[in-house]
Amino acid sequence: MTQQEDHRRADHDSPWKMALEAYFEEFLELLFPAMNVHVDWSKGYSFLDNELQQITADAHSGRRYADKLIKVYAKDGGETWVLIHVEVQGEPEDDFAERMYTYQYRLRDRYGMDVVSLAVLADTRDSFRPTLFQYKRWGCELVFTFPIAKLIDWETRWAELETSDNVFALVVMAQIKAKRIKDGASRKETKVALTRLLFEQGYQRDEIIRLFNIIDWMIQLPRGLEPEFVKAVYAIQEEKHMPYINTVERLEREKERLEGMQEGLQEGLLEGLLEGRQEGRREAELRALAEKRETVRNLLSFGVLSDQQISDATGLKLEEIAKLRVEDKH
Repeated sequence: MTQQEDHRRADHDSPWKMALEAYFEEFLELLFPAMNVHVDWSKGYSFLDNELQQITADAHSGRRYADKLIKVYAKDGGETWVLIHVEVQGEPEDDFAERMYTYQYRLRDRYGMDVVSLAVLADTRDSFRPTLFQYKRWGCELVFTFPIAKLIDWETRWAELETSDNVFALVVMAQIKAKRIKDGASRKETKVALTRLLFEQGYQRDEIIRLFNIIDWMIQLPRGLEPEFVKAVYAIQEEKHMPYINTVERLEREKERLEGMQEGLQEGLLEGLLEGRQEGRREAELRALAEKRETVRNLLSFGVLSDQQISDATGLKLEEIAKLRVEDKH
């Protein structure tokens, strides 16, 4: 497995945000049922991304998180803000509980709202279960506790997830497999199995496409196995008579990923230039080229675009694309 493919696998931030925005009610029902019963869903809910950005703007970290802030209404008539931290990147973090508390008190101080903090832990270290931040000195003591959902706990309840009518069960299954399975062939078989289960759940077309996009993004495959996966998906669709998923949608998503990557690299280049860090600029350029070539390889593997179309989408020269096409045949 290449370093680039490992990097792509680690990108769980976007699919989690997509899943939370699409299925927040189902998320709470499945992972935090004790809280779910207190929410008045008839009054709706809303996402407070701007408010969350206001209190996290100076939170520098080398890791990425799918944090969301949602306003809900309680059955007792009160308004409550629900702060969700999804910890999916890398290894467990020693300061995770403190960060939970920091976001909590910043929101409380800035907006004067009741804030309920939740943590979803998608790592595979069983002992990492932070639920408490506290300190005590000279008679002054602070204790802050918060509920968590440890996804690997569902491994012993896998049959329950497979038969659940809650759409978020598929998200949980995909995330667990994405973290547990490293072998490319096994990842492909698991991804095919989850896709088949998705088609067998009786969802409507839009629901199937949305859930497939989340699973597809979450469980990423080595470049060489993508064509086999695409063929398997088409076979499932023919069997179920549900031609919902097409290659164009997956190509568009790959293009969006490329555009986001290029935007981030441009910011890094600008920062390096302003600080006079020529070495950082060169590294960023090389990283951008490597990312671009990897994206071209992904597009070539689908086998539906011409070299010119790929060049137009990625900006890579035609001769470079021709070389990559030849390399992939050997």
